[in-house]
Amino acid sequence: MNGTMAASSHRIMLGPLVAAIDQGTSSTRFLVFNSKTAELLSHHQVEIKQSFPKEGWVEEDPKEILQSVYECMERTCEKLTQLNIDITNIKAIGVTNQRETTLVWDKETGEPLYNAIVWLDLRTQSTVERLINKTPGRNKNHLKHRTGLPISTYFSAVKLRWLMDNVEEVREAVESHRAMFGTVDSWLIWCLTGGKSGGVHCTDVTNASRTMLFNIHTLDWDPELCRYFGIPMEILPRVRSSSEIYGLMKSGALSGIPISGCLGDQSAALVGQMCFQDGQAKNTYGTGCFLLRNTGTKPVMSDHGLLTTVAYKLGRDKPAVYALEGSVAIAGAVVRWLQDNLGIIGSSEELEKLAASVGTSYGCYFVPAFSGLYAPYWEPSARGIICGLTQFTNKSHVAFAALEAVCFQTREILDAMNRDSGIPLTQLQVDGGMTSNRLLMQLQADILCIPVVKPSMPETTALGAAMAAGAAEGVSVWSLNPEDLSEVTSEKSEPQINTEESEFRYTRWKKAVQKSMNWETTEPACNGNGESSIFSSMPLGFYILGSMLMLVGAKYLAGHH
Repeated sequence: MNGTMAASSHRIMLGPLVAAIDQGTSSTRFLVFNSKTAELLSHHQVEIKQSFPKEGWVEEDPKEILQSVYECMERTCEKLTQLNIDITNIKAIGVTNQRETTLVWDKETGEPLYNAIVWLDLRTQSTVERLINKTPGRNKNHLKHRTGLPISTYFSAVKLRWLMDNVEEVREAVESHRAMFGTVDSWLIWCLTGGKSGGVHCTDVTNASRTMLFNIHTLDWDPELCRYFGIPMEILPRVRSSSEIYGLMKSGALSGIPISGCLGDQSAALVGQMCFQDGQAKNTYGTGCFLLRNTGTKPVMSDHGLLTTVAYKLGRDKPAVYALEGSVAIAGAVVRWLQDNLGIIGSSEELEKLAASVGTSYGCYFVPAFSGLYAPYWEPSARGIICGLTQFTNKSHVAFAALEAVCFQTREILDAMNRDSGIPLTQLQVDGGMTSNRLLMQLQADILCIPVVKPSMPETTALGAAMAAGAAEGVSVWSLNPEDLSEVTSEKSEPQINTEESEFRYTRWKKAVQKSMNWETTEPACNGNGESSIFSSMPLGFYILGSMLMLVGAKYLAGHH
């Protein structure tokens, strides 16, 4: 009797709960928070398989993504029940997701028409070059005044263009008006709210702002951008705010609960880190690395290679807030590469041990430009390099160089951010999976020469989505008033090396970056072996032919004496 009494009184104390679906590049999580204290009560995580059908291609299975969401929900509900927490207390669900990843599905069958093309994917490089070549002055920033973005393989419009050009099923579905396009948030919300039986086809302003089809000033799809990419507007989801009731869950234990928050993962982390003031910033270390700085209600354009993006719009009649963003493609992904491709570590924990065992990269620099370089360079032709190797270099030095690479890349985007805003950051708020690596956090402070601050509860992305969902009109169980936000406990890493050494290493890094550029260019004519022929360079071709003719001539003359 007493046991049940205690359990039920404990249940009453918790008050309303809010859940978040966090669908990232490498895993899916479902997390449940107490809306009054922001405390994480339970969660479950499932890894997502990535496939690499060709060099530079990255895909995921949309059905596996959806299945992983259902599995995480069920497992988390079981864990809550074991903890004597009543799941009927969950009042809302927020969605946060890997951004830009592109899906097309059939609205009549509910079936995906191709795998999801992941944001990191490079198959669109020739599409991008073709688009840039047709702009006045071959300017990759031709659409930046409307979109805040450079023309790049990173964003959804070029991936969607590729699908329409290269996948028969997609082209046919578009022509017969059966196709729906969406980023991961749209796919999940459509499926969870009923799919082909009345599912809601929507996205939020933050995810829409990563497609290159969205005008960041009007906050809606832009007919001219859609014409530019040749994309029919009828396949696009409806754009809504980041915090409103989109629809209700249609199946499973949480059936009937509103889905009322939606934010791209980097925006969600900004909200979860409580960066609501102009000038506040956070850096998330996930598959990639993303530094966002709140710039208030006006979009600020960068002169130093950063993106202008929508940070959040927390309610239908609330203003949109913008951010400057420095995006780095490869951060945590380098750990997975060292593990799966090279086999020099068995786990990410092992990377820290290996790197700590030497305490230096010993002059070795690793530029992980696996998907070209993102901010601040936007150089799709770059590829990964490891340089400065000697006979002394071993795998521990390479491991250390990999961690340093994450820090140097962050320093580059932080420098760009400081130059754009004119107000240098005095400390960096950080989150994401890699922040559990103590050595990385210390290195980051050393390379930036400012303190690095990490919240004790690292799941800020999910927290941001839960906050947006709980604060939505019609749910209203989570107050976002500054005085109601719970106090966050955090750990701080202070810089420990002198600035000269830090600057020396950073200068070397920049030299390495230059060496990684202009590696993979898709345009020159190739002979049958896929090798570029020397004759594809006209001047060089003439020079070689000329030299041969001179040699033949010389021989001929020599033979006539």
